[in-house]
Amino acid sequence: MVFNIQRFSIHDGPGIRTTVFLKGCPLQCLWCSNPESQSNSAEISHSDLLCRKCGRCVAACETKAVSLTGDVLSIDRDRCGACGKCVETCPNDALGIYGKEMSVEEVFQEVERDRGFYLNSGGGVTVSGGEALAQPGFVAELFMRCRDEGIHTCLDTSGHASAAAWRDVLPLTDLVLFDLKHMDSLAHERTTGASNEKILDSLNLVVESGKPLIIRIPIVPGINDGPENVEAIARHVAGLKTVRKVNLMPYHRFGEGKYAMLGRSYSLAGLEPPGEVRLEGICSVFRSAGLECEVVN
Repeated sequence: MVFNIQRFSIHDGPGIRTTVFLKGCPLQCLWCSNPESQSNSAEISHSDLLCRKCGRCVAACETKAVSLTGDVLSIDRDRCGACGKCVETCPNDALGIYGKEMSVEEVFQEVERDRGFYLNSGGGVTVSGGEALAQPGFVAELFMRCRDEGIHTCLDTSGHASAAAWRDVLPLTDLVLFDLKHMDSLAHERTTGASNEKILDSLNLVVESGKPLIIRIPIVPGINDGPENVEAIARHVAGLKTVRKVNLMPYHRFGEGKYAMLGRSYSLAGLEPPGEVRLEGICSVFRSAGLECEVVN
């Protein structure tokens, strides 16, 4: 289940890359900017700004999941099967669908088109999410296909995955981008819906494999940017022999509107992104620990 294939990515590993985004994630991070990635099923989105309330989608919906009361259009998401008929009939592009079932070969045909860019830039294919390791069989087959064709493979992961999933995918992975959010397990559970034990176990597994590793840290004001957590992450990462660098990924609000389009509320509404001074101060903590660190926007 794929929700996006993004070409010419330059922040998801070395060189020019194609990033394949898979749906489904075991975490529910409060700051998630891709809420459409969380469910492992296809979902209908609705933009009230573009909607003219013409009612064509209501007539097209065979499950009666779409209703129009006055000038309020509603989607019963428990009833909706995301068949896409409402999307097809909408004249104003107010409705969309996140998620499409694709075979390994279909995805490979898409990413293979940019092989020349990969070879000339040292790039390749990155699989992200959601959580890429929620679909480990698919990722392993895609990476095997890429490896057979000499295309560099990169896994972008939260680390919250089973040892079996890692066994399938890690041998076929050239580089791992690994998120670390909070070293305090209780704080991690409060803000992501799960503790960090499985994530730290996964991190150890990646280090033991010898695979090159880039640590990526979302910097969310008031949640994980305090000195205690930053210093704890720096101490932990400094002891990992395969870490190439640390990337700070500052919180942003670009995904806030997607929550309303999916009929959800956004719990961090109004939160301001961290400023440059704060980000540079956090970078300095990692550099003092002997780590290369940069901000990736």
